[in-house]
Amino acid sequence: MSRDEVTLDFARGGRIGQDEAIYCGEKSAAQIATILDLAEAAGAGLLLTRLDAAKLEALSPGHRGGIDYCPVSRTGFFGPLRPVAAAGDVAILSAGTSDIPVAREAERTLRHAGQQASLFSDIGVAGLWRLTDRLDEIRAHPVVIVVAGMDAALASVVGGLVAGPVICVPTSVGYGVAAGGRAALDAMLASCAPGLSVCNIDNGYGAACAALRLLNAARRVQERP
Repeated sequence: MSRDEVTLDFARGGRIGQDEAIYCGEKSAAQIATILDLAEAAGAGLLLTRLDAAKLEALSPGHRGGIDYCPVSRTGFFGPLRPVAAAGDVAILSAGTSDIPVAREAERTLRHAGQQASLFSDIGVAGLWRLTDRLDEIRAHPVVIVVAGMDAALASVVGGLVAGPVICVPTSVGYGVAAGGRAALDAMLASCAPGLSVCNIDNGYGAACAALRLLNAARRVQERP
């Protein structure tokens, strides 16, 4: 693929406070390689999302060696990585272990931006004590991301128990009428817990970006003279 066919947004960080990310899902290994070459030439780091193991293996050894890859979330860090500038601001709640890949995508997106999140896994409402036992820890975080499939009941429960922003991510986990995450999406949108924000199905990246916008806005307010 010609480099002329790719235009990377290296000014995004200065414009909206979030660096360029590359969705690899429908890209070929050759297209990804071209993008990595451009980033390397510019001395820029990239977050790679939906990078499956087969495409990773199809890249050159040099490219593979430059990627910090997480097979669970299918994300990669390429090039310079921001140091951790903040920790403890975001809690990511995974209803079940089947929801962890999406939760990890959110966690890795935040880490790429220099934000260390806390992951609370397998705390769904089928055993409500798993949530209530850790509620004080969760409430210590100003922003909460809830990742849940099936009936997505965890979002409504958490929305009624924490004071800060709650960003919800429905996942495609579930049987039959769960409909690939549509039931979870509808449940989150129809929640009686006021003020929930809802992202697209399996979009852990989008939830992390929403959290970053909230945190960046709060910091700008704090920095005002």
